[in-house]
Amino acid sequence: MGGFLNQDACCVTAVCDVNEHRLALAREKVDRSNGTRACRTFKDFRDLISRNDIDAVLIATPDHWHVTIALAAARAGKDVYLEKPIGVSMAEAWALDEAVKRYQCVFQFGTQQRSDARFRTACELVRSGRIGPVREINVWSPGSNSGGSTELTAPPEWLDYEMWVGPAPMSPHTKGRCTNRFEQGDGFKIWPFISDYCVGWISGWGVHPLDIALWGAPDGLSGSFEIEGSGKFPTSGVCDTAVDWELTVKYDTGVKLNFCGPSGAKRWTGRYGRVSGHGTGFEGDDGWVHVNRGRINTNPADLPQSTFSPDEPRLYKSTNHAKNFLDCARTRKETISNIDSALAVDTICQISALTVQLGRKLRWNAKLRRFENDRQANAMLSRAMRQPWSM
Repeated sequence: MGGFLNQDACCVTAVCDVNEHRLALAREKVDRSNGTRACRTFKDFRDLISRNDIDAVLIATPDHWHVTIALAAARAGKDVYLEKPIGVSMAEAWALDEAVKRYQCVFQFGTQQRSDARFRTACELVRSGRIGPVREINVWSPGSNSGGSTELTAPPEWLDYEMWVGPAPMSPHTKGRCTNRFEQGDGFKIWPFISDYCVGWISGWGVHPLDIALWGAPDGLSGSFEIEGSGKFPTSGVCDTAVDWELTVKYDTGVKLNFCGPSGAKRWTGRYGRVSGHGTGFEGDDGWVHVNRGRINTNPADLPQSTFSPDEPRLYKSTNHAKNFLDCARTRKETISNIDSALAVDTICQISALTVQLGRKLRWNAKLRRFENDRQANAMLSRAMRQPWSM
């Protein structure tokens, strides 16, 4: 929300949360920024979305609520800035893709690295053929946390737990279950690593470096593919999503994608030099390009200083993700992280999570949107929603 408060082109006029503490903090932040005491507050997103004086919404809820709220916003004629990932199943992602296009909603996905010049330059170098044909792409990201208290406690009085759970399965409240950061003494992040509410950081963080892989080599990372690998999962506590993984994706185009969890970062130090906990490395016949939020480095080393000729491919330029969304809301043009790019990266995230969960090789048919000869995997492309919620 802070990214929008800094924009003169919009006014944050209302906030919504089922956590009274968060709601109060958000209202205070908005009023302080606007120099007024006019920010409206809501506990039910439907009341906010029904207002005619609101043009667009920013959705930064737990993942299991993303699509339900985004669908309601699109159907109400609002534009949508949605934090990543799209949701918790492919069925949700497909439903949102259809709604955004049907209602002509301006949509921005929270893959903000596309609005960073470092990532744009890296992808332009790859697309312009500076490292030759891309044969392999290496991607890594942080893994989920393990642990999380199993102690049963009553939900805190300042949290509407029934509404917080929403379409997810109802489970007894455990200590700190709904925590996303250090607050109220609850400790470290918990809900982003409970599978009822998310896919885990194979998607929640993996979406960022995977999105750059897709931006830099969209032709190679398209169509049907074969995927195999394994993952490591917590053995105690309420957190149950993969803490580490090793995956190999072989596209029918001939390009191979290696996607690993935190153990993979160390592996690439010798290849790319200083690496962070997440990054993307493009390997071509004539060199490589590695990029993360701290640096871009290449082989040959002088590639970032090279100039582009007028006939070489250049990418959509945005220097501010929030501003890009607002500009497009006014002009009705496509955003830099539109629904097509969101669906593409969410697909590989979701299928990666299914692969490590099942622990076997899968074959994805992109045209049919189905796994070949695997009834169990296909059944996992959707999740039941707790009544009365539905898509």
